[in-house]
Amino acid sequence: MAELGDKTQLATMLFAADKESSKLTVFLAASAALIVASGLGVLVGSFVSEYINDRYLHYVAGIGFIAIGTFTLYSA
Repeated sequence: MAELGDKTQLATMLFAADKESSKLTVFLAASAALIVASGLGVLVGSFVSEYINDRYLHYVAGIGFIAIGTFTLYSA
């Protein structure tokens, strides 16, 4: 249930709730979007890891998650 709050999933549910839209089209479009986003993540991650040490990437990712969490708590 915690993942249902994701904006992408909420948008997908809204599109699927529209009586005029094809459920298959919504499913295929959402699936394609996830595949493209995942592919971009893999490509960018592979490229960045060639030039930056994994340890530093972990630090940056950790700081990023903490910053997003802090911002979310602050703006709530």
